[in-house]
Amino acid sequence: MTDPTTFRALVLDQRDGQTVAELTRLTDTDLPPEQVLVAVDYSSLNYKDGLAVTGKGKIVRRFPLVPGIDLAGTVLESASSAYRSGDRVVLTGWGVGESFWGGYAQRARVKAEWLTPLPDSLGTRQAMAIGTAGFTAMLCVLALEQAGVKPDGAKPVLVTGASGGVGSVAVALLAQLGYRIAAVTGRLENEAYLRELGATEFIDRETMNQPCRPLEGQRWSGVVDTVGGRVLARALAETDYGGAVAACGLAGGIDLPTTVMPFILRGVKLLGVDSVLCPPEPRRMAWARLARDLPAAVLERMTEVVSLMEVPRLAEAILAGQVRGRVVVDPNA
Repeated sequence: MTDPTTFRALVLDQRDGQTVAELTRLTDTDLPPEQVLVAVDYSSLNYKDGLAVTGKGKIVRRFPLVPGIDLAGTVLESASSAYRSGDRVVLTGWGVGESFWGGYAQRARVKAEWLTPLPDSLGTRQAMAIGTAGFTAMLCVLALEQAGVKPDGAKPVLVTGASGGVGSVAVALLAQLGYRIAAVTGRLENEAYLRELGATEFIDRETMNQPCRPLEGQRWSGVVDTVGGRVLARALAETDYGGAVAACGLAGGIDLPTTVMPFILRGVKLLGVDSVLCPPEPRRMAWARLARDLPAAVLERMTEVVSLMEVPRLAEAILAGQVRGRVVVDPNA
């Protein structure tokens, strides 16, 4: 019989300079001394998690550490007046899974200010099907809206890295809101999937990755860019006069080989989107909009649920671009 005082967790440590991921059992006394104890229903797999679990990126700041940059579950104990036992909560960002213990465990103890109350219409599984990726996608959509990019524009919105977690949710959200969407993907087999989510035009990733002139033909009313690098440079060069580009990723590199021309001759706006340290009020707004604007059936079609045991294998796969949509991690399976 399982000891009720222990729980399962995936723990990262270093041996001979290499990151090692091991399934183990912990107790509440192993958890950090934070204010709120949460029973974790689900976490998810994101690109940053892939870097952390494989050790291929400088993500984890201290060892040993439970990775998992997001989680959703129910409060068990709280030393903060902001939450009480039974509250359903979601957590994304704040360095959790990097500098602080994260969601790849059946329990987590976290700071109260890291938590956001879960909207009544969202379950914890749905919340992690959305996760950091979907939350980031919603912030990108909100940024485009605030910059004046409207669904009735003459040109479509471009979504780069459209088959990934952020891109998939961005496509689904934009389609639900009435935008026309052009999706960038590196694999033709993903076109049917993206068409189901609402994309109507498809651009090959290699085409977007080619060097471009300072200004190209104006093709996009707005852009959600999850890639960076030359893909972002071309997206900027192709954005319509007065359009906007919401940038949230760097899978294609941290360099931006562009010029000031799109900004000073076309009035293009480059909007940086950060989901890690996003303040509480925009977080609540984004989660409320996700609950309202992201169709549950569409979310379900892009979601796969896995156990903690499968995380190391899928961490390698997500870095290789072999994971489509959203992967929900069930620490209780």
